[in-house]
Amino acid sequence: MSFLASRLSLIKPSPTIAVTQKAAELKAAGRDVIGLGAGEPDFDTPDNIKAAAKAAIDRGESKYTAVAGTPALRQAIAAKFKRENGLDYTPEQITVGCGGKQVLYNALVATLDAGDEVIIPAPYWVSYPDITLLAEGKPVFVACSEAAGFKMTGPQLEAAITPKTKWVIINSPSNPSGAAYSRDELKALTDVLLRHPHVWVMSDDIYEHLVYDGFKFFSPAQVEPKLLDRTLTVNGLAKAYAMTGWRVGYAGGPKLVIDAINKIQSQSTTHTSSISQAAGVEALNGPQDFIPVRAAVFKARRDMVVRLLNEAEGITCQTPEGAFYVYPSCAGCIGKTTPDGRRIASDGDFVTCLLESEGVAVVQGEAFGLSPYFRISYATSETALTEACKRIQRFCASLR
Repeated sequence: MSFLASRLSLIKPSPTIAVTQKAAELKAAGRDVIGLGAGEPDFDTPDNIKAAAKAAIDRGESKYTAVAGTPALRQAIAAKFKRENGLDYTPEQITVGCGGKQVLYNALVATLDAGDEVIIPAPYWVSYPDITLLAEGKPVFVACSEAAGFKMTGPQLEAAITPKTKWVIINSPSNPSGAAYSRDELKALTDVLLRHPHVWVMSDDIYEHLVYDGFKFFSPAQVEPKLLDRTLTVNGLAKAYAMTGWRVGYAGGPKLVIDAINKIQSQSTTHTSSISQAAGVEALNGPQDFIPVRAAVFKARRDMVVRLLNEAEGITCQTPEGAFYVYPSCAGCIGKTTPDGRRIASDGDFVTCLLESEGVAVVQGEAFGLSPYFRISYATSETALTEACKRIQRFCASLR
């Protein structure tokens, strides 16, 4: 009998973290590697946020906080939801976790029974299915084609719903594709959900501030207020505020679910760092003018990367609406052979051969549930991105 729990066999380590670690190991061994696997802004946390954390340390705010988060932070989050999303949540309807991932984990563990279904549009963030499986739920994947902009349609959602469906996860803008749902596209989904009152909505809005070309962000409960009482609106400070390591995620939702999330958290991490929470108050209440400035930098990088990738033989790349990822197709490279005789039969082979021959680390589409694609994070310098794209062009040109 194995000492380890059988549930571990249901999941795998995060592929995106694995790629980042592999790139770091190769660099440490002396290889010239450009890592484009991590979904982490290369910007620093703004100085006013860092100053607020230092001031909290100096004030001695190093004790336990409430499980759901400090009153000041929950009030700031409620104000943010009202100000930016038109959503009315009281502080009692807010929970704070150690990153958005913990909030999602707590929510699924608190609500799923064995066999409950979670609808997950593909391509998807790698953690959604694994967390669902850990909670004894069943991921139900909806393949969202490149032709549809990697977005789920109303008829697709309708077809995926069964009596066992408990949640549908909507991530807009999306990791890994950068696809974002317009108001009309969300309305097509919320119209379906109004006909199925047993289905709850988990809206992952972590990339809401990273949208381009005049795109206007909407959250599902904002588009359809009748869904507010069965929507969990999840967000965090990692991406727009460059605070990945601070581990501050949060959600607003019905008190029933928020209390259940807090119950789970009370038996795990208890709460996120008191100092990180103080920084979070300043992040949400302080100046926001740096966000569009940084978004403009991301947009310029996106445009450059899309252009250079589309110049590579066998690669096609759509221009996404948001986030800091592109999800190019490598279909034109499948079936070809590298100069040393290795046949590329999948996007996994493409990614492996690219890393070994050119030192560019990207993530295979298989990890996100839709092949043959790969994900590039352009949350790094223009110099690194330019060189990486040149190497990808060279690699693709070498295939026969």
